[in-house]
Amino acid sequence: MSKKRSGVFGETLRTVIYAVLIALGIRIFAYEPFNIPSGSMIPTLLIGDYLFVSKFSYGYSRYSLPLGLPIFDGRILSDEPERGDVVVFKLPKDNSTDYIKRIVGLPGDEIQVIGGILHVNGKAVKRELVGEVDAPRGGYGSKLKEYIETLPNGLQHRIWEVSDRGSLDNTPVYAVPAGHYFAMGDNRDSSQDSRVLSAVGYVPHENLVGRAEFLFFSHDGSAAIWEFWRWPGAIRFGRIGDGIG
Repeated sequence: MSKKRSGVFGETLRTVIYAVLIALGIRIFAYEPFNIPSGSMIPTLLIGDYLFVSKFSYGYSRYSLPLGLPIFDGRILSDEPERGDVVVFKLPKDNSTDYIKRIVGLPGDEIQVIGGILHVNGKAVKRELVGEVDAPRGGYGSKLKEYIETLPNGLQHRIWEVSDRGSLDNTPVYAVPAGHYFAMGDNRDSSQDSRVLSAVGYVPHENLVGRAEFLFFSHDGSAAIWEFWRWPGAIRFGRIGDGIG
């Protein structure tokens, strides 16, 4: 009987180990889950969104590994992000904090914001007013303006603006260095991003973790974890499975 129990325990242990290794492999080489804790990417991403990031989109760096282990430098199977990609990256200031923003500037670009309008290499990016939207709870004022922004490669996405007179609505020209990217939040007046050189600045290629792909869960925070009877009303079922672009 003891040998039989020992055999069952050993088989269970092996199954658990295999499952952990498979899960770890998927997390390192394929997809890693992230959640959105702030409103800097509204309206594209909402607080309470959970998404998968493809780790293979830009190749692998030390930041693809757990704890950012410095096993190697640079990137393996490297590929470049496209303008407009929504990416997760390690904050250059500490190389450990995860940020999620949209890439608007590529290596060699000159980026500037003038009167709230993004300029790429001296040309204003097209911005069309959609209308006014209600500000999130705890936000600024009661209404914000929503625009559709069309980047030079034709990619369109929505952005929010409180006004065109904020502290980051008129900036100097940023010359994006080789091997770096310029990232901005879609909630333009509520995003600390590459416009703030002392806090974020230019994002090194090595710091890219992956590209945001699709939502697998979303909730609005109206139900506590123990209030299971309120979960159905708190889950944003309509966002589950949505792609990110």
